Amino acid sequence: MAHEHEHELASRYDHHEVESHWYDRWDSSGAFHAEDASERPPFSIVIPPPNVTGSLHMGHALTLTIEDIMIRWHRMRGDNTLWMPGTDHAGIATQMVVERQLQRTEKISRHDLGREKFLEKVWEWKQQYGDRISTQARSLGASLDWERERFTLDAGYQKAVREAFVSLYEEGLIYRAYRLINWCPRCHTALSDLEVEHEEGYAGHLWHIAY
Repeated sequence: MAHEHEHELASRYDHHEVESHWYDRWDSSGAFHAEDASERPPFSIVIPPPNVTGSLHMGHALTLTIEDIMIRWHRMRGDNTLWMPGTDHAGIATQMVVERQLQRTEKISRHDLGREKFLEKVWEWKQQYGDRISTQARSLGASLDWERERFTLDAGYQKAVREAFVSLYEEGLIYRAYRLINWCPRCHTALSDLEVEHEEGYAGHLWHIAY
């Protein structure tokens, strides 16, 4: 005799349906949200923000998995637990992507637009493509507090960074001085060592200065 509550099992396990159902249920119930004020012991992790221009790779997946284990363990202990998500504007990388898009679609450069208009284009690009990282993190089941998601070009974030630099400078903990840098003559900006590809074989001279 069949029971009225029996359900026919699917021939194949649909992980998209199962995982999205439970993730949405956890998220909507506030299971990932930390309280603003609590007497419970605090525990927090801010993820190193991935570059908004790319996709998550195996290193991100490993880090998210380890951090998620720690976060869920502290939640089970009853701690007021915050795991804060965000993405990084990626500096030169984002600028190059948007510049190529402008050249391809509108046949103009960032110099033709000017600083403010170009920043508007960067924000438009971020709104269109910037959700890729958070979508991938959700698909991994990462229990991040999405109500606190940040982007490193957010106005509040920029203000906090400027205040930190000013405070460090006034306390004498950092200084400003002249030094040799990597300079891009096309972008008209300084580059970090990580953004420079060192190649040999160019005709020229490398001068060594003893001091």
